[in-house]
Amino acid sequence: MARGVPGGYRIWDNRGRRWWGDLYELCPDDLLTELNGRADQTRITALMKRYRAQKR
Repeated sequence: MARGVPGGYRIWDNRGRRWWGDLYELCPDDLLTELNGRADQTRITALMKRYRAQKR
């Protein structure tokens, strides 16, 4: 599940009950849609890799 936090968005892991991944300053719409929708693990992983590469 994606949640808004000060400075952007973070991913909340309901099973681990902790934040997971990076802080996103901009709202990646396709990642948020996938996280709050079907939550397909392979698609989420691909989107995370793409956004990490863009941050560099």
